[in-house]
This record gives sequence, C-alpha cells and structure tokens, in this order.
Amino acid sequence: MSLMISGIYIAATAAIMMVLAYRVVAMRRACGIGVGCGDNRSLELRVRSHANLLEYAPLVLLMLIAAESNGANAWLLHSVGSVWLVARVLHPWGLVGGNGGYHAGRFWGTLLSWIVTLVLIIENLRLAIF
Repeated sequence: MSLMISGIYIAATAAIMMVLAYRVVAMRRACGIGVGCGDNRSLELRVRSHANLLEYAPLVLLMLIAAESNGANAWLLHSVGSVWLVARVLHPWGLVGGNGGYHAGRFWGTLLSWIVTLVLIIENLRLAIF
C-alpha cells in the first residue's frame, strides 16, 4: 500500500510546522525568554500559531492517510490536502497579523481547516460504510 499523496501533505505540513517553530525560537532568543511568553504579546501569538497547527494536524493527517489507504479518489485527496496547506498558512499569518483579533487570514484559515476536517470525516465514513 502506497501513501504517496498523504506523504506529500504530511511533509508540507511538517515544513510549515518548522517555519512556525523557528519563528517562536527566534523571538524567544531575541527577547531572552526561555520558557513561557513573559507578557510578550508577539511571542504569545507566535506560540499559539505553532500550537494551533499542532492541535489540528494529527487528526487531519490521520484522516488523510485513512482515506488514501481505503481507496479515496486522488483528486479528492489532493483537493483537501491543498486546501489544508493554504488554510495552515493563512491562519498564523492572520493570527499574528491581526494581533490576535479579527483578520481575514485567521478567519479563512480556520474556516478552511474546519471544512477540510468535515470533508475528511464524511469521506472516511463513506468509505467505511459503503
């Protein structure tokens, strides 16, 4: 069983995670904050951007793997995988850019992440039942 499609989106998600982690580390070093956020709003937003990805990614990527291994259409897998990547770039851009408040990137990143999650839930249930 090959999971080449899932592998693409897992690797790309890991690359986004590394960029977000680097942004946290770079700010920690610049501000001399080893643990926590030290009342630094910018650092807190970067930490939350990184954490938010790590909160969503495991289940979404597991559902992508399950769908692929159970024979989901490649077009569907690439569609949800591509939207997932766009969403996961938009969200941290919007969270940091909007200083934690409303920002179009945060809104669309969240909405698209939820849509991808729902599509994968439905697809996995469809594959399991039919």
